[in-house]
Amino acid sequence: MPRHLLSMADLDAGAIRTVLDTAAQMHDVQKREVKKIPTLRGRTIINLFFEDSTRTRSSFEIAGKWMSADTINITGKGSATSKGESLRDTVRTIDAMGVDAFVIRHGASGACHQVAGWVDAHVINAGDGTHEHPTQALLDAYTMERRLGSLEGRHVAIVGDLAHSRVVRSNLISLQRLGAHVTLVAPPTLMPSGIGAWAERDGFALSHDLDAVLQGREGKAVDALMMLRVQKERMSGGYFSTAREYTVGYGLTRPRLADLVERNPEIVICHPGPMNRGLEISADAADAAQSLVLDQVSAGVAVRMSVLYHLLAGEDTPTVGTTNEGSAA
Repeated sequence: MPRHLLSMADLDAGAIRTVLDTAAQMHDVQKREVKKIPTLRGRTIINLFFEDSTRTRSSFEIAGKWMSADTINITGKGSATSKGESLRDTVRTIDAMGVDAFVIRHGASGACHQVAGWVDAHVINAGDGTHEHPTQALLDAYTMERRLGSLEGRHVAIVGDLAHSRVVRSNLISLQRLGAHVTLVAPPTLMPSGIGAWAERDGFALSHDLDAVLQGREGKAVDALMMLRVQKERMSGGYFSTAREYTVGYGLTRPRLADLVERNPEIVICHPGPMNRGLEISADAADAAQSLVLDQVSAGVAVRMSVLYHLLAGEDTPTVGTTNEGSAA
């Protein structure tokens, strides 16, 4: 593992596999009556979130606490940045207190890379602007593998607001390094700038026709479908005429779900959350037997425990051990 986790590009296929294998061990902790292992006892982790978050912040906090680390949550409104202090001064001040790691979410792309150059502590990118969200990609891969087995040769379609998504950038790297074929689907207005050259260079497919992809008219049948949230808070203009127009063209509606399941009952449906039910995904699809949405949430804790373990624990530290009382030894 590298010193920081700032981008999925920091992990090669072997490192991704190591994180996922360790996450499988960490997932067992969630089934215990006493959910506590001493792996990170004496370590201090700062969750520094400048944007709202439920799943990511909560799962990092739970992951740290279950591993016996001291975790402290700081939000942008609760930090000195709300008084005008710079991000650099804020993180350097906290770093001077001797903390071991920063988990950072920030609205500016590249912010976590900057912080990594300012502090001695480890830095984990929990989402920076429209750039990346590496632990989300790791938990997505982990969740899909638990249902589908190996992702080698599998076809994953990622649909929705690609232009503003940090999830898609991290998932492209992780899925391709695990051997999956990836197709990105979106209206032209929600495709990132320069996506054609990027797709040609990295070998993934592009489409504006969701139904053609789902019906296999543009190649291999889809094994996993990931719906992305329409990020209205990042949109400054009219990317589509109406919500209904978007849903008709690119939403996982009830009729599309029925057709999809009929074609492939084993298909899995993912969504990184939070969901706009009725916009990019129908309630039927979100709650279907093929939906892995809650599995992704559960996996988030295990994967983040794994990342914290590999960054903060010593090489000789056991991953998971048990005592007669059900907690780790």
